[in-house]
Amino acid sequence: MSDEWVPDVLGEPFEQLTLPLGTDEEGEVVATLVRLLPSAAPFGGLFGDHRPFADVDVLYVHGWSDYFFQARLARYWADRGARFYALDLRKYGRSLRDGQTAGFITDLSHYDADIGAGLEAMGRSADGGGERRLVLLGHSTGGLTLSLWAARHPDAVSAVILNSPWLEFQLSAATRAAIAPMLGLHSRLRPLDLWPQVDAGFYSRAQTEVADPDDPVSINTVWRPEQTMPVHVAWMNAVIAGHTKVSAGLGIPAPVCVLLSARTVPPTRWGEDLTSADTVLVVDDIARASLKLGPSVTVERIDGALHDVFLSRHDARDQAYRRLDRWAMGMLRRH
Repeated sequence: MSDEWVPDVLGEPFEQLTLPLGTDEEGEVVATLVRLLPSAAPFGGLFGDHRPFADVDVLYVHGWSDYFFQARLARYWADRGARFYALDLRKYGRSLRDGQTAGFITDLSHYDADIGAGLEAMGRSADGGGERRLVLLGHSTGGLTLSLWAARHPDAVSAVILNSPWLEFQLSAATRAAIAPMLGLHSRLRPLDLWPQVDAGFYSRAQTEVADPDDPVSINTVWRPEQTMPVHVAWMNAVIAGHTKVSAGLGIPAPVCVLLSARTVPPTRWGEDLTSADTVLVVDDIARASLKLGPSVTVERIDGALHDVFLSRHDARDQAYRRLDRWAMGMLRRH
């Protein structure tokens, strides 16, 4: 693994590190770790670092058809003393190479290699231990991936924070259970067949409509297209297998915070209501599924929030950060 951190596309002081993961039938496979380190402690740390998260490492994982670009979220953690890291998983964003099938994977547990390489580069082990606490922060499919990982590595994680995690199939648990056997067979026979989907680009448009001109967000539309990347049958099978595991109960021992919009609006036509709701997931179903994550789960419903609550309109976004801050300070602040 290369140990050379280089400037990131987000600009200074963000840096990135390429994590080699071997090869597959499409060629070189890598993940990319992005970091934002906190500024030096007051007085050079002569009297210690008393910032609330000075002993915390945060690891962020993005969702489907996505990559890490949320500099504002990284600054929230670094301003409070945490070391913030984000993974662009294999075949996404910074890690996507020419000729690769974007985002494709057949089992979400394969991302253990990406996460493990990221933790190693952070100076950590997937087995836990050490003086610094690990906080997992996942959005959408990344929230599902990290939840499953946390259940398999219970000693490694101090807290899990999920931003609209994709924990259940949009067409209900009963539909998921009914189609899972057929989908599993289809994914083995013809894994790259396309899964039917309709995306008119309304979610991307909603984010543009509510963007804050005083704190703009720059998005690479090659890495995060306005209309979602093609969805393949084997990838959908991997996701639904993850949903099935969540439904059975994960037993994550660490406290979990789930941030969700207060409501869902189906994106069947463009309207102003799409700028103040989740148009991707059925949030009531996600709230119910969240209770299967572990014994300590807090669900925060945010009025007016988008699917990515931290990209919402100003008032809803501020509410999301206040809820995050209240929970994190209560659960993680050093005393």
